[in-house]
Amino acid sequence: MTTDTLEALPPTSHASPLTQPPLPFARDALAPTISAETLGFHYDKHHKGYFDTLNKLVADTPLAGATLEEIILETSGDAAARKIFNNAAQCWNHNFYWNSLSPEAQTPSGALAEAIDRDFGSLDALKEALVKSSVEQFGTGWGWLVLVDGTLKTVSTDDAEVPFTDGATPLLTVDVWEHAYYLDYQNRRPDHVKAVVDDHLNWEFAARNFAG
Repeated sequence: MTTDTLEALPPTSHASPLTQPPLPFARDALAPTISAETLGFHYDKHHKGYFDTLNKLVADTPLAGATLEEIILETSGDAAARKIFNNAAQCWNHNFYWNSLSPEAQTPSGALAEAIDRDFGSLDALKEALVKSSVEQFGTGWGWLVLVDGTLKTVSTDDAEVPFTDGATPLLTVDVWEHAYYLDYQNRRPDHVKAVVDDHLNWEFAARNFAG
C-alpha cells in the first residue's frame, strides 16, 4: 500500500468501514431513469450482498479491522485473495456510485468546469466520451471519469476493478453491470447510460473529488 495510491482516492473515501452506508436519496428519486424497483434490488440485494460476503470472508483474519480501501489495496492482483478483493471493491464501487448520482440535473462549475473545457473541449464532449467508455465496456464493469496526472480522462474497468489501484483518482462512475439497468431497459445499455450521464450525474461530488 503506497502513499501515491492512497492519494489517488477521493479524500472522503480514505477510511470506508465494512458497513453498508445509507442511500443519499429516496428510493424513487432517480425514476424513471432508475426505478425504485431497480434501486431496491440493486441496493438491498447486490450491494448489501457484497458487504455480507466480505464481512464473512475477513472475519477472524488480519483484514477484519481494515478499511475497504486497505483491503482493496492489500488484495489487488493477488489471485489467492481474489474473492475478498472482488467483494471489497464492489462494496467501494457501489458506495461511490450512489454518490455519483443526483436526483436533479447538475452542471459542473469552477475549476472542474475549466478542466473539462481544457481536456475535452466541452461538457457535451465529456459526456459523449463517458457514454462511449461505459457502453463499450465488454460485459460487466464500470465507466469512470478520472483524474490522471492532472488530466481528466474517461476509462472503463472490468468486473470489480477500481481505477485507484492504478493511481487514477475517480471523480464519477457509471455502473454497467446488467443489474443496474436490466429491469428498466432490458438490453438497451446505451439508452440507460445516456440518461444517467445527461440527467443524473452529481457534479458537486465530482468537484469535491477533483479538488482533493
